[in-house]
Formats: sequence, C-alpha cells, structure tokens
Amino acid sequence: MSKTIADAFAGGKAFIPFITCGDPSLEVTEQLVYAMEEAGADLIELGIPFSDPTAEGPVIMEADERALSGGATTDLIFDMVCRIRKKTDIPMVFMTYANVVFSYGTERFCQKSQEAGIQGLILPDVPFEEKEDFDGACRSHGMDLISMIAPTSEERIAMIASQARGFLYIVSSLGVTGTRQKITTDIPSMVRLVRENTSIPCAVGFGISGPEQARIMADASDGAIVGSAIVKLCARYGRDCVPYVKDFVREMKDAIRQDL
Repeated sequence: MSKTIADAFAGGKAFIPFITCGDPSLEVTEQLVYAMEEAGADLIELGIPFSDPTAEGPVIMEADERALSGGATTDLIFDMVCRIRKKTDIPMVFMTYANVVFSYGTERFCQKSQEAGIQGLILPDVPFEEKEDFDGACRSHGMDLISMIAPTSEERIAMIASQARGFLYIVSSLGVTGTRQKITTDIPSMVRLVRENTSIPCAVGFGISGPEQARIMADASDGAIVGSAIVKLCARYGRDCVPYVKDFVREMKDAIRQDL
C-alpha cells in the first residue's frame, strides 16, 4: 500500500522535487526517485514529457525534448512507475498536459495511473473552470487532481481552495517555470486565504532555486516544490546526475526542516 499525499505533509514541511521522466533516460529517472527519497524527498512529481509544454521555461522544455527524442512514451513511463512501486511507497504524482491525457484516453490514463500507484495529477494548462473534464476520472480511480493557484488568481483563491484535493500548488511567480533570483509575490497573504477555505496542505513552486528560497517558501506554507534547478543538474551531468541530484535534494530538505 502506497503512502498518501497527506502522508507527505504529516511529518512537517514537505520537500517536493520534480523531474522529467526519460531525461536523461527512464533508467536514470528510476534511480533518481530512489535517490531523492533517500535524501529526504516527501513526495515526487514525475513529469510526463510533452512536445508543447506551455507552462515550462527553457530548462524543462529542453528536458521534454530530450526525453521525447530518447524514446520516452507514456506507456514506458507507466512501466517504470510499476517497477518503482515494487521498491518504494513514496507518494508520487504526475505532472503533464491535457493533450497527453486526452490523447491517451482520460479514463484509461487514470486507470493506468492508479494501477501503477500514482496518487495525483497536475495539469498546468487546465483552468480550474475546466477541471471537470478530468476530475471525475481522477476521483473514480482514487487520484487527486491537484489545483494550482497563481498570483493573479486573487478573488478565485477562495473558490479554488474550497474545492481542492490532495494539496494546493501555489505558483510563486507569474510566467513559466524556471529558477529566479528573487520571488516577490506575497506568498503569506495567498496562504492565509487558502487556509481560510481549506484544511488541505499547500506547497509553493515555480522559481525556487536554492536552499534559502526553499526555506522562506516552506516557512510561509506547508512545503516547497523545486523543478528547474534539479532538471538543470540532469542536463549538466546526464547519466551521471544521480549523486548530484541526491546531494541537492538533501541540502534543500535540510533547509526546510522545522527542527533546525
């Protein structure tokens, strides 16, 4: 039995790394999952590559291109997750795009995700108002469709939060994913609105590049999500990236621990 998304937040501030499946290879992706868990990751976002990832900056966009050109497919990613589930019960969610799910068949995609042991799904190109196209299938297969709240959500934050499941993904910065030198969004105000409307945890992502930013974002919420900084290590070191990513994840998790 796999742990739940709630379990990821039960022990304090959660650290949530993102990696692109198949970059540099699915074999390495599998090893990265084990290494990141050993380093303290609480929940892992697995990106299913897509040819037109509109929410992504150049770092993850190029990772998607590498993964697709290397032969990564949705079916092969399902196979990989099944292998991972034989060795770990860490919560995992997919992050991908509506077209990937639609083209695979929404019901079939969610069924296969459940069978593989995936707890949730993040679709950054699906507006909250259109989530019903996917939410029903997710619910029927025991998965949470993770809602995202952007700085521009404003009056919609209460509505989105009140209907959220799993955890709420708070987008720290406008624009696409990528590391940023400074995050200027008033995250505490967004979190206050969220907590007035739901008891589920919220984690901050987009733009977090180092331990100090992660600590600040986690202090203001229930956890930190980091993608581009990790994907950069995968791009730099290729098949040798696992120890570098493991060290980075350990450093980030250490930075957000409440007992330090």
